[in-house]
Amino acid sequence: MPSKCIFCKIITKSAPADIKFENENIIIFKDIKPAAQHHYLSVPKEHLKNVNSLSKNDHKDLLDEMISEGKRIVEQEGGDTNDLRIGFHLPPFNTVDHLHLHTISPASSMSLLHRVMFQPNSWWFTTVETIQERLANLDVATTKDNSKL
Repeated sequence: MPSKCIFCKIITKSAPADIKFENENIIIFKDIKPAAQHHYLSVPKEHLKNVNSLSKNDHKDLLDEMISEGKRIVEQEGGDTNDLRIGFHLPPFNTVDHLHLHTISPASSMSLLHRVMFQPNSWWFTTVETIQERLANLDVATTKDNSKL
């Protein structure tokens, strides 16, 4: 794990965080600059730089776990999963170079600035559905390319 990565430090408990969930694969904690009352980050314990580091074959289960546990924590903490913004910042708009999923509720309460920062499928932020679709398409393209060999 990179020694300067704040999320790696949170994972190893050498930096503080309001941890809501942890298992062998992921850790979920409250964002230090929340965009809404319930704003949590789901972070894999494996240091992955960003969404471009994901592959369907290697990370589909991890991504699914980050999504499902992130939603569960929002609900457990009293957030509204029907008023939810969930997704990833895209490079180069990452503030931390360690993959992290934002789960934000109520999305309708976000300020104008936060609505822009977390605008779905913009140049800087994308939904989990878009990432899942992109991974599926990458694997289809790879399979087609390999079948030509």
